[in-house]
Amino acid sequence: MPTYNAPLRDMRFVLTELAGTERLRGLPGCEEIGPDLVDPVLEEAAKFCSEVLLPLNQSGDAEGCTLENGVVRTPKGFVEAYRSFCDGGWTALGADPEWGGQGLPKSIGLLVEEMICSANMAFGMYPGLSHGAYAALEKHGTPEQKALYLPKLTSGEWAGTMCLTEPHCGTDLGLIRTRAVPAEDGSYRITGTKIFISAGEHDLTANIVHLVLAKLPDAPPGTRGISLFVVPKYLPTEDGRPGPRNGVTCTGLEHKMGIKASATCAMAFDDAKGWLVGRPHKGLLAMFTMMNEARLGVGVQGLGIAEIAYQNAVSYARDRIQGRGLDGTKAPDKPADPILVHPDVRRMLLTMRAMTEGCRALSAMAALEHDVSLRHPDPAARQAADDFVQLMTPIIKAVFTDTGWDAAVLGMQVWGGHGYIRDNGMEQFARDARITQIYEGTNGIQALDLVGRKLGAHGGRYLRSFFHPVLAFIEAKSEEPAMEEFILPLSKAFGRLQQVTADLAQRGLRDPFEAGAGASDYLRLFGLTALAYAWARMAEIALDKPDAFYKAKLATARFFMQRILPETSSLAAKVLAGGETLKAFEDAAF
Repeated sequence: MPTYNAPLRDMRFVLTELAGTERLRGLPGCEEIGPDLVDPVLEEAAKFCSEVLLPLNQSGDAEGCTLENGVVRTPKGFVEAYRSFCDGGWTALGADPEWGGQGLPKSIGLLVEEMICSANMAFGMYPGLSHGAYAALEKHGTPEQKALYLPKLTSGEWAGTMCLTEPHCGTDLGLIRTRAVPAEDGSYRITGTKIFISAGEHDLTANIVHLVLAKLPDAPPGTRGISLFVVPKYLPTEDGRPGPRNGVTCTGLEHKMGIKASATCAMAFDDAKGWLVGRPHKGLLAMFTMMNEARLGVGVQGLGIAEIAYQNAVSYARDRIQGRGLDGTKAPDKPADPILVHPDVRRMLLTMRAMTEGCRALSAMAALEHDVSLRHPDPAARQAADDFVQLMTPIIKAVFTDTGWDAAVLGMQVWGGHGYIRDNGMEQFARDARITQIYEGTNGIQALDLVGRKLGAHGGRYLRSFFHPVLAFIEAKSEEPAMEEFILPLSKAFGRLQQVTADLAQRGLRDPFEAGAGASDYLRLFGLTALAYAWARMAEIALDKPDAFYKAKLATARFFMQRILPETSSLAAKVLAGGETLKAFEDAAF
């Protein structure tokens, strides 16, 4: 069975030294954030993940979920683990104290989410969907809806879902056919079919709160006509208990490549009773609150898989002996050297490490800005922080999930043939990681979001939230000799990003196909530059510190700058080449 030890030292580093807890403590509700509060939370989360969730990961994958007569059963041990999860207060970690939550900032919550995703990504889907439903109702629900649902979602007594996709439409939600007909009592009757609904039905909670996209009878066409409704599995009674069964049924479970312990359901809504959330025909806006939360969460899923894949690859590389080192024998007392000494194994491990630690750093930076955007008393500060989060959301989702997949595949490669054997657990990481590049908007859709929505938004205001601090950092550190090896490659990558951004924006205005053709390569170019910025900042912190942790941090930063960041050169060339070769190819020739 794979092992997992939460990277607590690195988590503390990105939280306290990189992002900075002093800035966090300056926010209302975060005044007590410090080691005395944070360390016990992280340590207890690490213990729960390694002792409770990790042992269920392989067994849950082997057993999967079952559906019988509309009832979904999760794998053995999941119900008990979920109860322990709720009893430990983990569902309430980031929720508002008004609704029974602990009110901890996103900066801490994302670190806990990463641990859960490393230990048991499928289990994490259940509370993860509830977090998204909570966020949407908290922002867009009526006072009555909040009072009814938020305490239950906070405690974990009830769970939540998001019901968007239909058999004939996924990305293009304007094509949805689910209908909502007004009833005399102020509610609506929802009828339609949804598919790929994570946690749509299960045995973990007393009730499930579905957030459903549907169209009213007078809805305008396309996405302008979508409304959002809250549709509980059981209709709540006057005292807030689950009452009669609503017209909501799970009609099928998907048989998937990975995350088999997560119930992915086809859901039928048959004259189900629901209530409008937010304004009529503005449901997509409300759902995007949930989707943005989910996209950041999916990015963290990729990070979690990358971390556990790296840990188990390193462990195997230390123990597995094959061949002798190319520069001489390293273990003369053994019949062969550990494969850790071989250059290509070291390349794979360092690639995994550099991308994983870089993603964790960028995650911490984005989480802090997320907290600022929600809590800062100054509207201008909130806006500036939100600009950064909006810009980074598609980048985090795409780059982190690509990293998770790449790390899982590299981890299998380090293990060689043994990585292909199910008992060793490495192949499950790859199967679980693969969905993260697809759901909550494929990574190609994230690229289109970045290029089509974020670059030109508000006259380039989102872009400035990243470009200005990076440029200021480069200018401030360019005269420091010790930082030259980090600032110079960052500066070159940043220059490429600026050039490509201007070129792509101009060509995209003339021909949207050009923007789409370069979008995926542009997103990765942007993402690697953002990681380089994070690595340069981490390197500055680690300079001249004798501790082994900081020495390893500097060595990893050097590897990133020299062996990964040069990829930005080829990415820039591909974007600048334009989309003519894509457009010119005849459809019939495919």
